Amino acid sequence: MASSSSALSLALSLPPSRLCTPHRHQALQPSPVSFLTATTLSSVPAFSSLVLCRKRPQEAHLRSRQSAGDYAHYAPIDALDSQTREEDGGREEEEQISRATLIWRAVKLPIYTVALIPLSVGSSVSYFQTGIFHAGRYFVLLFASIFIIVWLNLSNDVFDSDTGVDKNKKESVVNIVGSRDATLYAANVFLAAGLAGLIYACVQGGDLRAIALLIGSIVCGYVYQCPPFRLSYKGLGEPLCFLAFGPLATTAFYLSQGSKSEAIQLPLTVHIASASILVGLTTALILLCSHFHQVDEDRAVGKLSPLVRMGTNTGSVVVKALVVTLYVVLSATVILKTLPLSCLFLCMLTLPIGRMVINYVEQNHSNKIKIFMAKYYCVRLHTLFGAALTAGLVVARKMVVI
Repeated sequence: MASSSSALSLALSLPPSRLCTPHRHQALQPSPVSFLTATTLSSVPAFSSLVLCRKRPQEAHLRSRQSAGDYAHYAPIDALDSQTREEDGGREEEEQISRATLIWRAVKLPIYTVALIPLSVGSSVSYFQTGIFHAGRYFVLLFASIFIIVWLNLSNDVFDSDTGVDKNKKESVVNIVGSRDATLYAANVFLAAGLAGLIYACVQGGDLRAIALLIGSIVCGYVYQCPPFRLSYKGLGEPLCFLAFGPLATTAFYLSQGSKSEAIQLPLTVHIASASILVGLTTALILLCSHFHQVDEDRAVGKLSPLVRMGTNTGSVVVKALVVTLYVVLSATVILKTLPLSCLFLCMLTLPIGRMVINYVEQNHSNKIKIFMAKYYCVRLHTLFGAALTAGLVVARKMVVI
């Protein structure tokens, strides 16, 4: 009782806005409400200890936090703890920054280069071999491919929300929209539109093999993430990604440049096989690096991604091996004359970005915040390497004509 009376007397001598501030002593007549509040709070040991220990406010604050465990319905009083206020301000600022980038991360605009690069490389192989390039068909295929990538991204968020792996993922479209069904409906609309565009363009080219390969690529995307398969949860995402965007999609886009009116069907050659392998490697590298920052979340829901199985340290070694393999395969294709020398010269200009990917992953593989950017560095490598490969094929054709 003596402790409560002392706490009450001291509390009533302070203004309500600074009830626990140890350095202000301003008299104020309490209202009945503030009197009742002070009386009630003074009966709580955490509050009594806090207001009595005016000479050591930090220690009193810590005791209040410890004692509050017995009184879960009372929030700890942070007015005395300037460090806590600074930390809270930092968290609020971080949250605001996160909101500012939320839509950008959800849209994943840089990732759409995985639609552009296979199409550009496949079309450039056609041009290199035959001099044929149908610009109108190219752009129809580009927009259709973008719709397919939208479907992949939206449906991936839908089915990841079902397993709970994206529960704390702010940039998940399902979490942003607040509706799983609406997101799935939109994904299916984009799939239908994209598939219609792909079929239309391939029919114009008069080659049913292209349609079959593109459907195979879409099937890879489905079994990658959709039930009952969910092969990405078994660690098979990277092989599927390599197959879908490399040998299947790149080859299909090459075949789509044939001509129905002139009865021209392009043959399957070592040129398109070599180019498609290089595209597949850079695309799979993007997917692999996208797992680094979410290893704990994947492990918690039983998603056995390659990095869950091998750990991030070994994963960084695998990333280095894949980048080295990319340039070794490139060199081998030129030595075997399955790709022109101009491709080697131009693609070797991307070595600095390849080296940057290796260094960044090696240095930050265990930092969940920094490693998030690794996949975007891989996107940069994928885009620049694919553009260099495309340019090399075009230049080689121009040199032959000259």
